[in-house]
Amino acid sequence: MKILKFGSVNCAGCAVMRPRWKEIEGEMPELETQYFEFEQDKKSFEEHNIATIPTFIFLDKDGKEIARLYGEIEKEELIKTINENKDK
Repeated sequence: MKILKFGSVNCAGCAVMRPRWKEIEGEMPELETQYFEFEQDKKSFEEHNIATIPTFIFLDKDGKEIARLYGEIEKEELIKTINENKDK
């Protein structure tokens, strides 16, 4: 599974999510994540139809989207989503 994270330095919700993701990624080093910054990666935002930030897209082993979460997500909910989809 791969997780695409979309945000901006000017986004309050994104600032809340950065340390949550850092903590999760430290606890789950096997996670593959990629971050896209709005000001630098507008093309990626368009390609993935991102209208709200922060947005988190969960991809299966074939790169197909299996889940999408928006906004400030609690750590427990993120871990639950990861665990439910990690073998896909």
